[in-house]
Amino acid sequence: MNWTDYPDRDMLALELAEVLADALVTALHHKDRVTLSVPGGTSPGPVFDALSQVHLPWDRVDVLLTDERWVPESSDRSNTALLRRTLLTGPAAAARLIPLYAPTPEPEESLDTLSAAIAESLPIDVMLIGMGADMHTASLFPGADRLEEGLAEDAPVLLPMRAPGAPEPRVTLTAPVLRNAMDIHLLIMGEEKKSAVERAATLPPAEAPVACLLGEARIHYAD
Repeated sequence: MNWTDYPDRDMLALELAEVLADALVTALHHKDRVTLSVPGGTSPGPVFDALSQVHLPWDRVDVLLTDERWVPESSDRSNTALLRRTLLTGPAAAARLIPLYAPTPEPEESLDTLSAAIAESLPIDVMLIGMGADMHTASLFPGADRLEEGLAEDAPVLLPMRAPGAPEPRVTLTAPVLRNAMDIHLLIMGEEKKSAVERAATLPPAEAPVACLLGEARIHYAD
């Protein structure tokens, strides 16, 4: 695996933000618009804080979450709302957000519309992704109801996913979309997640979904 270790989390956030910014600038030299895909949750917050202040042509960047809980932005569980507070501020406020949520009771009712908008911005040019201690990535959870479909080579762009312990449905980019990103960066922090990603490398994706990305990802780690 391609590892980069950092002395502490502050240094990881600053240097990873610089890595992502450089990757975006390189991609923008070759394309009029580029797609940056990022995870939800609080772990990448410091990276987003630093990246959002970088001056680059953000008006040519489409930002896409790797997954989202099926809740409105008014919910404190909304990754979209969190992203607006962390990444889509300062210079980065000029970026275009591609939604992963629509105001319908169930994700199946909006899946076609959301998928069509995402497909126009694929493949992903630069992707930051996370991993849970259970070795899930995006909302590809071990034991999720449509995990097998989400891992398949012919998977659709976007799938609804319901998993044990998840209080609401989610939508997630599928394994082929994630794996086909041009530049993949996996963020992990803490010994528990380090051990989990090392274990995932020995398991099939059906047991450790993050395994589907480990061959292509650069792993950024701080304790």
